[in-house]
Amino acid sequence: MRLLSVVVIAGLIWLVGLFAFAHRVRELTPADDPARADAIVALTGPSAERVNAAIRLLEQGKGERVLISGVNREVRRRELRELTPGSSRLFNCCVDLGFEAEDTVGNAQEIAAWARSKGYRSLIVVTSDYHMPRSLVEIRGQLPGVKLTPYAVSTPSLDNARWWRAAVTARRMTLEYMKYLAVLGREGVRRLTRERPAAAATPISAADEKAPA
Repeated sequence: MRLLSVVVIAGLIWLVGLFAFAHRVRELTPADDPARADAIVALTGPSAERVNAAIRLLEQGKGERVLISGVNREVRRRELRELTPGSSRLFNCCVDLGFEAEDTVGNAQEIAAWARSKGYRSLIVVTSDYHMPRSLVEIRGQLPGVKLTPYAVSTPSLDNARWWRAAVTARRMTLEYMKYLAVLGREGVRRLTRERPAAAATPISAADEKAPA
């Protein structure tokens, strides 16, 4: 009986945490106008909106450079530039592409290597609203002491306050919440054991036009 009570209480805590996480996700958009940072980083995703948002921030002078992390290796720099609205001059001079990241852990490592190589101490982080909490934890784990400002891109299907009633949105939010909990647990253990985060290779620079993304 006592075990059943523990399971029920744990389940209720998990459920409350899920709805608190969903509320946080929904509160991230629309994103506030961010203060200027040293640079801007965009984590690639299922659409080009994350990249477009980062380029718009660059045009507004919110940072001196942009890193697009996790670009598909089959996409060339020229093709990505054509899909992105805004100044070709800015894209050519001030946008770096990261080719190594295949997941959020890789994104964080790639961003950390890039930021350290350029001495950046503050970053605007651009990714989807549901992906932002986990991304911030991952990046902070790789870049302790660097100021991170979230700039979340809205996921229209998650705007509905009753997201839990639709199977697709409930699944997406629940899976992301579970991933978020796993990352929090991993980072907590790493801090306790003082394990150093793994380093990543420096991404290819903006000048490399021929390298696949």
